This record gives sequence, structure tokens and C-alpha cells, in this order.
Amino acid sequence: MDIQTHVLTHMQQVLPLAEPLPSPVHGRGTMMSGGDQEPDHYYVGIDVGTGSVRAALVDQRGVLLAFAEQPIKKWEPQFNHHEQSSEDIWAACCRVTKEIVQGIDAHRIRGLGFDATCSLVVLDKEFHPLPVNREGDSSRNIIMWLDHRAVSQVHRINETKHSVLQYVGGVMSVEMQAPKLLWLKENLREICWDKAGHFFDLPDFLSWKATGVTARSLCSLVCKWTYSAEKGWDDSFWKMIGLEDLIGDNYNKIGNLVLPPGASLGSGLIPEAARELGLPSGIAVAASLIDAHAGGLGVIGADVRGHGLTCEGQPVTSRLAVICGTSSCHMGISKDPIFVPGVWGPYFSAMVPGFWLNEGGQSVTGKLIDHMVQSHPAFPELQAKATARCQSIYAYLNSHLDLIKKAQPVGFLTVDLHVWPDFHGNRSPLADLTLKGMVTGLTLSRDLDDLAVLYLATIQAIAFGTRFIIETMEAAGHSLSTLFLCGGLSKNPLFVQMHADITGMPVVLSQEVESVLVGAAILGACASGDFASVQTGESLPETCSVVTDFFLSAFVME
Repeated sequence: MDIQTHVLTHMQQVLPLAEPLPSPVHGRGTMMSGGDQEPDHYYVGIDVGTGSVRAALVDQRGVLLAFAEQPIKKWEPQFNHHEQSSEDIWAACCRVTKEIVQGIDAHRIRGLGFDATCSLVVLDKEFHPLPVNREGDSSRNIIMWLDHRAVSQVHRINETKHSVLQYVGGVMSVEMQAPKLLWLKENLREICWDKAGHFFDLPDFLSWKATGVTARSLCSLVCKWTYSAEKGWDDSFWKMIGLEDLIGDNYNKIGNLVLPPGASLGSGLIPEAARELGLPSGIAVAASLIDAHAGGLGVIGADVRGHGLTCEGQPVTSRLAVICGTSSCHMGISKDPIFVPGVWGPYFSAMVPGFWLNEGGQSVTGKLIDHMVQSHPAFPELQAKATARCQSIYAYLNSHLDLIKKAQPVGFLTVDLHVWPDFHGNRSPLADLTLKGMVTGLTLSRDLDDLAVLYLATIQAIAFGTRFIIETMEAAGHSLSTLFLCGGLSKNPLFVQMHADITGMPVVLSQEVESVLVGAAILGACASGDFASVQTGESLPETCSVVTDFFLSAFVME
């Protein structure tokens, strides 16, 4: 893959921007590096995001060979209620996986890994979907991660000041599972709660669907369910918040077999799932990761030796992985627990085994940019002009900003226009779901220039939010020096540039832009037994060479 361009500011080193993949790409992709040698083994990574399911075929050198994407359904029956269907999502997983393995020698496929959003899937005792809505529509059996229906419930949970809350930044988020479970009990008792047999995080649902094993990933339970990697479940918390009925049968409904990400599940892919996915029966299936954590795993361990980057030789704990898509997550790891007010964690072994994880975040980033652009009066004009040039609307806006900035730096276009980006509350570090967004400095202008500047101001606001999170993490004890970006927004050069300018930190992008899918494939590779662990043991404190032999070629910096 050729390096396309560079990020340049007075505040940072020269850094490569990865060449974006066409989107969407269906079916077989092209060999992206590694020469002509036929690979011995393949691994499949499946990533379920907010709006689509994506799959990739990756070889043992870390080369992404094929990619496919399929949209998935979303429902918003009322404000702040966001729902999906587990059956629709599984069907999409099957479609994209069949696409990427066309023409492949199936016997060379060794492992399968899943990542997904931390949405709540509800099934009955026979594993059939149950409704999470007042309409009683059982096909809509997922409360999405960004759902904010459980505001009252999360306030009451936080008022308990239970000791488990110190591991979520002191304040539980409405996006976590406990308040959603309490909402279901209090609002849908007859049609849902009393009939429920299994509550899954979406990543764990997918691994169950593939293997028939109800084991949960340590990542999901530690990060979203208050499980402790060291102590397990805390009975007193569930009793205190009114969900003592989950304790019965040794927490069978929410998970009593907990495995680290990348662990092999059961006897591998069961025959029914194999037929549906178009994969060989019995291949290894890994315990899953949350999507942001898969992205963090895919980039935070990049081997940067020999590329002249300032982060070379610095500990992996100096890196902050920023996974930026619909929302953004900020992943920093440490050898010892660091408690950061308003930032989730510390979580032990939730992403990188043996390390503590702190997770900052912004509830809406890509979604906020879409909202600001699409609600502007000049949006139809933007669409028409971008289509005429065969460009995305954001590529067009970036070029338009270059035109109107004249001789001044592009950032100065917003000297009189400012955005406060908490349109869906503040996840970190204020941890206040009641906050609202704001734009100040508006004029009567309604033209394309005005839209472009508003778009820029929104991106700058998101970057300032990242800086706020970094400053809070550093005040608590983290020492961060380099940003490692991945996710859809990392393909936008303006987004990357503003993060470099505003944080004052160098930004590293992997040559393989699909780092979340790479992270999912890492899991499948580890479950197969072809690689011993998610990280390469003692080398991790120095360079964090994530399955170094497997993924060295996936990270090529200049």
C-alpha cells in the first residue's frame, strides 16, 4: 500500500496518512503487501459497529486480503431509545463472511474472532429473542450502546456510591448494562424481564451463536457489567440496586464462565453456524472483544522500530489509542491501577493481558459531525456538488476549506465560531449525561462556506474534548506522549490534523486502516493456537509487539 500524504504541523513530527480503502468493498480484496508468497493460514475477523457489520480475511502476516460490509437495521421508537435485532445482525455476519471467503481454500482458515458494540441482547430461556420495547416486538431485542432510556435508573445506582463505582471513574454511565437491566425490570417486567434467560453483551452473543458456548469475555463483563477480574461478581452491588434476582443460579443469566479475549471457545465453530457463515466446521472461535477494544488492540501494539518516530523506545504506557467512529474511545494502559475521575476503569486485563486499562470517551463524534452537516440548510447543495465530483461529502468539505482559508491556517476560520460537543451528554471526563451541546458565534449566513466552517468547528470541538480527556488522565498519573488513531474518522485527514494541532501530540496511523478488524483477527489467530497469546510476553513493556510475527507487516510507518 502506498503512503498517500503526511500530517504536518509545527507541533509534531511528520506522520503518514494511510491510503483509505474504497467503501464499501465487497468480495475479494487485493493483496496489500507481503509479496507473492502464498500464505499458509487465514483468519476471519468480524466487526459489528453501530450501523453495519464488516468482515475481513487476514493472513498470518497481517495482510488484509478481503473485506465486505453490510448495513444493519436500527430503530428509534422514541427519543433516546435505540434498538436493534440480534437476528438481523447475525444474518449480516453470515452475508459478509460468505463474501470474503469466496475462492479461498477453506482448509487454510484457522480461526474466527468477533468484536461488537457493547449493546445489550436479551433472550429467553430457550435462546429466543425477547422485546426490549413497549410495543412487544421481539425482533427488536437489543438495547443499543447509545440508548439513554435508563436515566432515572443510573442516577439511583450512582446515589448508592457502591465501591464498584470507583472502577468506572466514580460515576456509572447510562450506556453501561446495569441501568439498562434495571429499566427492563421496572418497565417491561411481564413481556421481557420475567421471561429472560440470558442477557448478553453483543460480542458475547456472537461468540455464543458461533459455538453454543455461553461463556462471557472478560473484556465485556469488566468494562460494562462491574465484574472484577480479580474478585468476580459483587453480590452486594446487585442487591443494593434491586437486581438481586440476577445472583441466582450462580449468575447464570449474565455469565458465570468468564474467559480472557482470544481464548478458544468449546469445540470451535458448530456445524449450523459453519453452514450459515460459509466457514469450515470446527475452526477455532475466540472469546470476543468490544469493538473499541479490538481497535485499541489493533493499534496500541504497533511495532514502530526503524521508522524514526519519537515514540520509538518509549513504553507502551505512553501511547493513547483513540478509536473514533460513531463515538470515540480513548484507551490508555498502565502497569498499576490508576483511578481517573470521570474516566472508566481501571480495568485489569480487559484489553491487553496483565495491564490495567483506562477508557475515556465521547458519546457522539462521527454521529455529531453527521448531525451538524446534514441539518444545515446548505446540505443539499453540498450533496449535489460532492456527487458531481465523485467525492464523499467530507472530502468535498475538506477541499472547500482549503479554498476559503486563503493564506491563513485552516484552523483560524473558526476564530468567531465555537461548538460545545456534548449533544448526547458528556461521557468523559465530566461524566454528566445531562449536558447539552451548544454553538456560539452564529450569523445569518446559510451558504456552503458557513457549512464548511461549522463542520471544521465541530471537528475542533471533538479534538478539544480529546485534549480534555488527556489532561485529566495525566493529572491522575498517566504519562502520555503519542496518539494512535484508528476507526472511520481516522481516514479523514482534517480530523487527524486537528487532533495533532489541538493536543500537541504526534499522531501515528497504521498503514492498515482497518485496525478494528485486525484486532478481531488477532483474536481468531490466538484461539487457533498458531500464536501463543494476544501479546508477546516480556517484549510488551518495551514495544508492545502484539503478536509480532503475525502483524509486523500490518504496521508500516514512514
